[in-house]
Amino acid sequence: MILLVHPPVAKPCEPPPGIARLAGALKANEVPCQVLDAGLEGLLYLMGEARSGGDRWTGRAVAHREEHLTALRTWALYGRPDAYRRAVSDLNRLLAKAGLPHGAAVSLGNYLHADRSPVRRADLTWSAEHPETNPFYGYFGPRLRGLLSNETFEWVGFSVNFLSQALCAWAMMGFLRREFPGIRIVAGGGLITSWMRGALGDRGWGDLVDAWVAGPGEEALLELLGVRSNPGRSTPDYTLFREKGYLAPGFILPYSASSGCYWNRCAFCPEKSEGNPYRPESTEKVFEDLDTLCAVASPVLIHLLDNALNPGLLKRLAVQGLPRPWYGFVRLTPPLDDLDFCMGLRRGGCVMLKVGLESGDQGVLDALQKGIRLETAERILANLRTAGIATYVYLLFGTLAEGADEARRTLDFVGAHHAAITFLNVAIFNLPLYSPQARSLEAAPFYDGDLSLYGRFRHPSGWHRGEVRRFLDKTFRQHPDVATILRRDPPAFTSNHAPLFSLAQEQADMG
Repeated sequence: MILLVHPPVAKPCEPPPGIARLAGALKANEVPCQVLDAGLEGLLYLMGEARSGGDRWTGRAVAHREEHLTALRTWALYGRPDAYRRAVSDLNRLLAKAGLPHGAAVSLGNYLHADRSPVRRADLTWSAEHPETNPFYGYFGPRLRGLLSNETFEWVGFSVNFLSQALCAWAMMGFLRREFPGIRIVAGGGLITSWMRGALGDRGWGDLVDAWVAGPGEEALLELLGVRSNPGRSTPDYTLFREKGYLAPGFILPYSASSGCYWNRCAFCPEKSEGNPYRPESTEKVFEDLDTLCAVASPVLIHLLDNALNPGLLKRLAVQGLPRPWYGFVRLTPPLDDLDFCMGLRRGGCVMLKVGLESGDQGVLDALQKGIRLETAERILANLRTAGIATYVYLLFGTLAEGADEARRTLDFVGAHHAAITFLNVAIFNLPLYSPQARSLEAAPFYDGDLSLYGRFRHPSGWHRGEVRRFLDKTFRQHPDVATILRRDPPAFTSNHAPLFSLAQEQADMG
């Protein structure tokens, strides 16, 4: 038997899709397993540990803790943005207070430590050797002891997808190695994959982990367990996650119709630099899976996780639709420039689309090999607005092809089309250290650590991070139309909760 673990910290609003895929593959091959969403359970535990210590703000948060948790699981709160922000702020306050004695800054979506970095091998090793110093130790110590003492597990697998999970994952693995030395440990997930295809080309270090898995883990895990797998892709299994009490007004179903990216040409894209192949599932299988999962789980929302939904799948979605409201990431390309097509997506349940515009300057887009024409992007944003589909637009400042003039053109583009932009994600470019382009630049690790994935670099036109940051803070975010859009963004949960506000508004409009 194997226990699959999702460690803290990750946004606790939907179940971990990677573990659900693994559980589905194991179930299809009659391999018993259990799942542990320690991310959700750990955050709920830590909120309960917070004490006011005489602080008035924290005292208010403690007093309203259960009220806030209940509200985040009901629709009414998503129709009241100010109340939503207060609930999230208070819960983040509890987590910050509980993490402080351990030197950790904990929130609903992140984990930072004052002295330990998730991109330093020495610090990860230290965390494994001193698990009792982790703020979640009071949770995962008893929880793992109870699970492993009552069941016969041969393996425990950790799915580590984000830097915010790494230090906690290593603490949990160190605890297991110390107290259950006979159990074997396997580590995989998005972050592990990036490390193995970069800094961990040697496939790991030390004796903490018995096996490392890069990329989709179903076949690798079954092979590790000595199981000859059945042909074909299995359906993810969310059965063990349905009653977990995620912070959403119902069950959100995450689902991947592919891995990798069908475009796979963007300069500096991690998928491209890591050599991740594009592996789409057949459209028939996607709709079969989603029909089955929706019948069992009755989700309030489907989250399509693909790096970009391919045009073939989008066309099927516009015609057939899905049994529940859905959202996902798309490229700003045809057939979305057809208004009738966008209307079909809306009739098929689409409530929000995430789009990577990156820049409002055509020269920058061309240099990034985005394959996007600004005039097409304008039509698509207008079409989505007319169709009633919310947009979550991603912008990236400080790329090599951008200077101050190009950044201002991005501001002009957003200002001109602000009515069609529902939400904005504004980021500063970090150079992927293992991208082919990085070899020709004067780069240094962005974080101080031997596992850093991104780096600082000398901008060819002098548009360095300091100048970019000042432009964003003093000019871009101060623009009245931009400020209005940014105020809509759900704190902590951002794009994961954004479509819920659109659905809540629909419910209110329907009376």
